[in-house]
Amino acid sequence: MRELIADIERRARELAPGLPEAFYADVTELSSSVGRLRRIARIARDAAQTGAGSPAPCPAEEIVTPAPVTEKPSGRPGPGTAGGFGPEAAPGAEGEAGTGSEAGTGAEEDAEVVAAVNSGDEWAFAGLAEPYRAELQLHCYRMVGSYDDSADLVQETFLRAWRNRDGFRGRSSLRAWLYRIATNACLDFLRRNTRRPQRYEGSAGGAEPPARITWLQPYPDHLLEDAAGAVSASAGAPEEAALSRETVELVFLTAIQHLPPRQRAVLVVRDVLGWPAGEAAELLEMSTASANSALARARATLREHLPRHRAQWTAPAAPSRDERVILQRYMDAADRADAAAVAELLRQDALVTMPPGPLWVAGRDAIEDALARTYDPASPAYFGRWRHLPTRANGRPAAAGYVQRPGTAVYRAQVLDVLRIENGMIVEITAFEPHLFPAFGLPLTLPAANGD
Repeated sequence: MRELIADIERRARELAPGLPEAFYADVTELSSSVGRLRRIARIARDAAQTGAGSPAPCPAEEIVTPAPVTEKPSGRPGPGTAGGFGPEAAPGAEGEAGTGSEAGTGAEEDAEVVAAVNSGDEWAFAGLAEPYRAELQLHCYRMVGSYDDSADLVQETFLRAWRNRDGFRGRSSLRAWLYRIATNACLDFLRRNTRRPQRYEGSAGGAEPPARITWLQPYPDHLLEDAAGAVSASAGAPEEAALSRETVELVFLTAIQHLPPRQRAVLVVRDVLGWPAGEAAELLEMSTASANSALARARATLREHLPRHRAQWTAPAAPSRDERVILQRYMDAADRADAAAVAELLRQDALVTMPPGPLWVAGRDAIEDALARTYDPASPAYFGRWRHLPTRANGRPAAAGYVQRPGTAVYRAQVLDVLRIENGMIVEITAFEPHLFPAFGLPLTLPAANGD
């Protein structure tokens, strides 16, 4: 903590307005350190508020799911209740995940780390836990599909870990222990909040209604980079960082929401995190045979809801030049209120969805007609003047849209359009509500330019 504070002080004293790009880079680096300090302070504050430093763990029923999350897969019963998540199992509490030797999964933890976790020092615990925040939040996001919920769940993970710190013995790594607690926190959440994908109503241009995931939210790319860096540093596996981008695309997130919670957990732990079968089974309190059976069913269901070829949903590690050009053309056309120019960028069967809203539009012509009405000042559906800023979400290019409503003097955040581009054409636009703009580092308002 003292070293971090001293580093922030040094950086602040060295700040000097100069070239805009260099100054911006310096301020951004300082902001990152301040953000880390704030997150550590939050963990320590929350730890101090849960029992005033008492080392006694909370009751098992507060930590684990008291009843099966889904029907028990075939195979021999796991420990605890029939579902393997009863109070006797307590997978998110005193137990630890795995006893193998895989780096980043079941590797034993250093004795100094174990002592620091068990010491009851809130600051020491916060300093050890914070470096895993980015990857744990991404893990929770894959499990629940919501940015807001993932942020709450990662904090819940730290609170559960603090309450049950005496149960950490170092037989597994701290990272594996935290992943186990996070996974169970997500399963508890999914059990409390029944979420089943629906279908949009009606038909648009003869197209089959797509899946409607009302809780789906976008995830900022800069947080993906933080998570990838953390995984690479802690697990020594750069390939996992690349994989993290593939499995956070909206089409993948939509598909995985069709899986029952336990199958979803098995698939994420095995196919995304890359844990061995035995350790994944132990984490989820299942037999290896049951875990393998659940994984096979999860993969089969996933194939039904993903595009036919994996290349259609795998995003590149960085935006391509073509993507940047198409995004800029899309924003320029929207800022000019040129519906025809937007339509030129769309594939004939392009799709627009607007979670959590019930509206959807399919087909280039239908999308152009809808835009033309909202762009036309003479139309009853006229919405206002638009300005857009570029960003990235879920490994894809995105446009942050601001609208100046008639009679107002500022542009207010209105929508975040995430574009899926294939072969130089926009094939899907997912339009999200604007309340997550701050998570993307975007302002909620823009001043009106001269002449607006």
